[in-house]
Amino acid sequence: MTFSIVARSGQALGIAVASKFLAVGAVVPAAEAGAGAVATQAAANLRYLPQGLALLRTSVPPADVVAGLVAADRERAHRQVGIVGPEGPGATYTGEECLDWAGGRAGDGYAIQGNILTGPEVVEAMESAWLSSPQEALDRRLLAVLAAGDAAGGDRRGRQSAALYVVSPGAGYGGGSDVACDLRVDDHPDPVGELRRLRDVHELLFGTPDPGTLLDLSGELKEEVQSLVTERGYASLDMWAGVENLENRLVSGKIDPVVLARLRDAAPDGK
Repeated sequence: MTFSIVARSGQALGIAVASKFLAVGAVVPAAEAGAGAVATQAAANLRYLPQGLALLRTSVPPADVVAGLVAADRERAHRQVGIVGPEGPGATYTGEECLDWAGGRAGDGYAIQGNILTGPEVVEAMESAWLSSPQEALDRRLLAVLAAGDAAGGDRRGRQSAALYVVSPGAGYGGGSDVACDLRVDDHPDPVGELRRLRDVHELLFGTPDPGTLLDLSGELKEEVQSLVTERGYASLDMWAGVENLENRLVSGKIDPVVLARLRDAAPDGK
């Protein structure tokens, strides 16, 4: 009842998934920086998530992790799983009793799988989207793959939920975790489209500025910024940015054009 991709790009690992299923992001994905990523679906076996990561953590290749998980599972005929590790090819498995259309594809750094799909064109479109975008950041790349699967037909029962989960060493908020992105759309008529919107909001609020676009915060620009901050009732740019959740985009002596645009557009009450 689901289509997903687990993939790697550099040190980043992630999963994107969509389904006609409530809150699919609470069931399918798991990932750990330096270890790998796992997606369990069809008749999802949630034990695959911690068990798969434990095996990946000990450098077991994804294909062997899949083999070990399904060999010990009496219900393996109803399972579907995709796994990728920190290096080498990914692995995917589809039990023979998963509902049609069901299947997957895997290659270096990725595994794509789906069940109850409109047809094999869904995973074919997803693989093509993955292979055609190696220059993209992993979160954008995964979303493009998910959108390609959705456009090709996706889950033949319809749409309901989607999720994006990406990990990379120290990439979490303030550097305090490895979770770079954890976004979920639990119940929506266009979950993949809504997930893309949330990803853009996430980038705005938690992304870091492009050094090449930073403006010197001096002279007339510094005076303008201080005036705008004062009009909005704050003593400093840092205080205003903290309230607006833009603190990740602050750079001493500089200003991110994204922050400047938000400051100029903000209502006097800061909302």
